[in-house]
Amino acid sequence: MNIAASLVKFLIGATGNIGQDNPSNRDEWVKSQLQAIPSGKRLLDAGAGECKYKEYCSHLVYVSQDFNQYTGTGDGKGLQTGKWDTSRIDIVSDIVNIPEPDASFDVILCTEVFEHLFNPADAVREFARLLKTGGRLIITAPFCSLTHFAPYHFATGFNSYWYERVLKENNLIPVSITRNGNYFSYIAQELRRLDGVGKKYSGLNLGITGRLAKEIMLRKLYLMDKNDNSSGELLCFGYHVLAEKAAKI
Repeated sequence: MNIAASLVKFLIGATGNIGQDNPSNRDEWVKSQLQAIPSGKRLLDAGAGECKYKEYCSHLVYVSQDFNQYTGTGDGKGLQTGKWDTSRIDIVSDIVNIPEPDASFDVILCTEVFEHLFNPADAVREFARLLKTGGRLIITAPFCSLTHFAPYHFATGFNSYWYERVLKENNLIPVSITRNGNYFSYIAQELRRLDGVGKKYSGLNLGITGRLAKEIMLRKLYLMDKNDNSSGELLCFGYHVLAEKAAKI
């Protein structure tokens, strides 16, 4: 094994999981919000797709909704899943026009959906209609994302200022708006993708020297992340939002 390869092997173990914890952070947050809901409450999983969080809703009356048009292949561009099973969806409809009465849900969950909506503010308005007074809205969406599920990808992401405004306009009070990740972890995430993206879009791979440079940079990003001081205001994976429907004045 040459010196460069030896250094790569050493550095791989010295970068922690920097750039790899976007999905796990989100899943843990969503799971904690769902587990905190009292038993028997009625929950709508809006844009549920494959209903990945249904397993954490066994104590709730779980209802799923999706438009059921994405099948995994899309138009073949960007990131696609290959397959997508929406056979467990209860309500097939447009997310901005869900055939349920006003104030019919205690909780609405909507995860990683807003970037796939042409007018996501309209979905928030619909959620406000469907929520009971005091009901809770649980949202996650990216702050910045690559093209995925195309052609159903209309925005790269949303900032906290967007949530603050759209929630207020719909009589929803923010309980918490928290960042997932920061500038350093986001850059690390994309750096880890570089070899695969390079092969697909340029026909070139990093090679041993490129891999060494990547691992050196990941190590530096790991150290910067440990000393982070609010870099998430510049860039992060996304936001986790919890809101509550206020009583009408």
